[in-house]
Amino acid sequence: MPETTHRAAVADLVESMSTRLDEIVVGMGDMVVREIDFYRQAIVSRDELHDALGRSVTFILTHLARPGSAAVDVSAPSATGRKRAIQGAPLPEVLRVYRLSFAYLWEELLAEAQRSGQGATQALLAAAGRIWSLADVYSTALTDSYREAVAEQMTETDRRRSALVAALVDGPTTGSDTLWEMARVLGFPFQGDFVVLMAEAATTAEPPLSGLDAKLRPLGVKSAWRAQPGHDIAVLALPRPRRTAPVLDAVRTCVTGRVGASPVYRQLDRTPQALRYAQVAMESLAPATLAVRQLEDTPLTELVMNNLDTTRRAVNRVLGSLLSLPEDERTTLLTTARAWLQAHGSASVTARTLHCHQNTVRYRMRRLEEHLRGPLTDPRVVAELSLALDAVGTFPSLLNTAVHP
Repeated sequence: MPETTHRAAVADLVESMSTRLDEIVVGMGDMVVREIDFYRQAIVSRDELHDALGRSVTFILTHLARPGSAAVDVSAPSATGRKRAIQGAPLPEVLRVYRLSFAYLWEELLAEAQRSGQGATQALLAAAGRIWSLADVYSTALTDSYREAVAEQMTETDRRRSALVAALVDGPTTGSDTLWEMARVLGFPFQGDFVVLMAEAATTAEPPLSGLDAKLRPLGVKSAWRAQPGHDIAVLALPRPRRTAPVLDAVRTCVTGRVGASPVYRQLDRTPQALRYAQVAMESLAPATLAVRQLEDTPLTELVMNNLDTTRRAVNRVLGSLLSLPEDERTTLLTTARAWLQAHGSASVTARTLHCHQNTVRYRMRRLEEHLRGPLTDPRVVAELSLALDAVGTFPSLLNTAVHP
């Protein structure tokens, strides 16, 4: 059969199909709703589904009847792809609609051709390539539009979440309603168990803690991030019952630089203070180390954080010339002093803890006493020593002080 004859037969076939367009679209819609769970929900109405299917069928029939008469217009599938992305329809399900509907249309065309005679069937088979080519163009346009819309949504969501994290950490915020709204958008509870991380960026090419979110999700931890020059900030919402150790273990597997963690806090309006803890914890680590440090939430920690310069001067006054000793000797004396304080001044208990002779403990404590402001028989000197040791234990950088009273 000549090509012109084929075209005429297909045009007649399309004309017959056009009279049944509403019937065909309704049948397609029923099939889609029956086969695909998403379309049984109320998100996409029947009228909206029928409209999208009708435009697709009309376009294909038009191009079959007059091939080459107009450029392929992909505005319909592009609009559908974008709208379904916004509606939250899974892409595989959206594409399945197109596969099912094109197959349905082909079956209807074939049945109509068979009713019209052998010539119409041969003409339709000759045009089959054009039909499936159009189906491919449509599905490609739909997929591209869907993915573009999803990318835009993700960018906007990331921008929105980053802005909310900025508002949380920069504080103070005005009014609990604002905090409630922030918590809702971030997917956080207003009251719960939270931790702030500050992660140093080792390079500008890769963000710190890359891949951490994937490791936190199985732990039930939700996160929100804010990227800044030199470091990233994360606010983590922990599941209950609270289990901090697995979370910090996950963080350790992703470190590329120094990471500070705040103590656990209970209300989002405490986020600015928690960030300060995380920052101090990060900065207390030696440069170029790969480590995670979490500060304890103690009165002393808060006191030192809010008065670092004053604490530095106090440590210098209490420990005095001890700070100028060689590091090994200084470390030995401080370690002995900590154990001695924990043993309530017992040389024998301290010796067992340090695996040395008690005379060694006494000798070291006498050496330490030479650098203090008085004898260890004075309760005030012991109290000062305990405070100084707690301070340098929390903030090791205080050992490097050179400030004089």
